[in-house]
Amino acid sequence: MNHDIADPDCESTEPLRYLSKDEAVAMETELLRDYRFGQQQLIEILGHACAVAITKAFPLATLGKRQPTVLVVCGPDQNGCVGLACARHLRVFEYMPTVFYPKRSAHSLHQDFTVQCERMDIPFLSYLPTEVQLINDAYNLIVDAVLGPETELGEAEEPFTNILLTLQGVKIPIVSLDIPSGWDNNKSSADGINPAVLISLMAPKKCALSFSGIHFLAGRFLPYDIQKKYDLNLPKFSGTDCITELQ
Repeated sequence: MNHDIADPDCESTEPLRYLSKDEAVAMETELLRDYRFGQQQLIEILGHACAVAITKAFPLATLGKRQPTVLVVCGPDQNGCVGLACARHLRVFEYMPTVFYPKRSAHSLHQDFTVQCERMDIPFLSYLPTEVQLINDAYNLIVDAVLGPETELGEAEEPFTNILLTLQGVKIPIVSLDIPSGWDNNKSSADGINPAVLISLMAPKKCALSFSGIHFLAGRFLPYDIQKKYDLNLPKFSGTDCITELQ
């Protein structure tokens, strides 16, 4: 079996495939089990790609505030971990991220990414202001890494229900990682937060079918056999870019 990362002569003319939650979970399981990717490796790749996408959507020179401040709100599961990696790379790219990570995971991998942020002098908030104007005044944008596809709808507990209510009220742009927090992975939603930018990880999910904002695909590393098995029909990436904007 050919396990090349990509087929250089193959650019599908078929439409891009949007994955259900079950398909997304199965694909990631195969990457970890059969292709021997490590979870930390995947999170690092995706966190870096998300930070790159944010620099494309919100270049430093275009930010309206004196300081290039970004609030990164992280949940307790894998999407939150991607948010931590994204925050660290944003710091390297000369943004000024602040992390709100209210329910820290005891998993050693999450602790590693937390320490990496702390050692990069990235501040962590002890609480999220409920007065949204304070958030609007302090930050240029928010990175939503709260609830990913791995979180079952209805399982979100405090403080995340209140966090989502707060995010619904902000006026500054929100960038959601993989799916907007609170949306059902398998269908579009008019409820919940309304991000300006969505960064789909590895492959877009079904809830993004009707998303009308700026939409990036992040993570250019899927083996060709995986792409073929799931009929992903991924778009062509430019040059050596790790992200591409979806139309």
